[in-house]
Amino acid sequence: MQLTPLLSLFGDLEQLDTIRLNFNQESVHLMNIAIAFIMFGVALSIKPRHFKTLIFHPKPVLLGVISQYMLLPALTFALVILLRPSTAVAMGMILVAACPGGNVSNLISSISRSNITLSVSLTAITTVISLFMTPFNFAFWGGLYAKHSPLLVPITIDPVEMFRTVFLILGIPVILGMFVGIKFPAFARKIDRSVQAASIIFFVGFIVAALAGNFDLFLRYIHSIFFLVLIHNGLAFLSGYFLPKTFKVSEINCRTISIETGIQNSGLGLALIFNPRIFPPELHLGGMAFIAAWWGIWHIVAGLLLAFFWRRRSITPAVTP
Repeated sequence: MQLTPLLSLFGDLEQLDTIRLNFNQESVHLMNIAIAFIMFGVALSIKPRHFKTLIFHPKPVLLGVISQYMLLPALTFALVILLRPSTAVAMGMILVAACPGGNVSNLISSISRSNITLSVSLTAITTVISLFMTPFNFAFWGGLYAKHSPLLVPITIDPVEMFRTVFLILGIPVILGMFVGIKFPAFARKIDRSVQAASIIFFVGFIVAALAGNFDLFLRYIHSIFFLVLIHNGLAFLSGYFLPKTFKVSEINCRTISIETGIQNSGLGLALIFNPRIFPPELHLGGMAFIAAWWGIWHIVAGLLLAFFWRRRSITPAVTP
């Protein structure tokens, strides 16, 4: 017996399928350049000994990867089974959950005074293994939900794009930031607060700009998926926190893994959705695109709120990694 979809309380989700969002690839490139600058600022406080600690105590890294690529997709599948949204919306949720952690997570971790080294390491690792884990999770969980849906297409991720993300946007800025922090510590301390403030202002501006491009559509349809994305994103933050907590990981690392799990690279999801070689244009992709687009805005808002909340709550030092 099939239950009445709980999300019918918020509107007809199938009406989203025919929507076409404005997606500007140039803005994504500008976003990546800005993130590279932010990563430079984040890395000012990172020292080589921090990575050495992760190598000798790998449990937080392993749990972070498990939370990202095993727990979150499984919980997302359970959520779409429970709520029964439209197929396109469900596939959009599964695709977002299959994406790696977003680079914004490093800024959020920095603001919340979490483990920056763990955050950067997890972002790099999950981005690299997204080459095979993102297609696998989308095919596996999407196949379980809607085996015969035309939206269940084979996904391929360009390895060159992943290299650019990891090396140009993540690797080089982190190396330069660490170099400046080690060689010019006084200068690094002086600009640290300014870089963080500029980063927050930038992301607020990014949210406003992202809304402006599709403002009429968001006003018209946001009630349909606002609570859905809120629940899905909240589930990601909570699962990312309590999984390592169950394994007695330190509070600072639990916070970091929570942020890495809750901040998804939905930009990659949008790039895949709008790639005509993957998803043919004749498919009704509005539901998928709307979920990925609103997630990309909401997770920054939720992440910043969580970061400022945790920033005010001190962490008791612990021996456990």
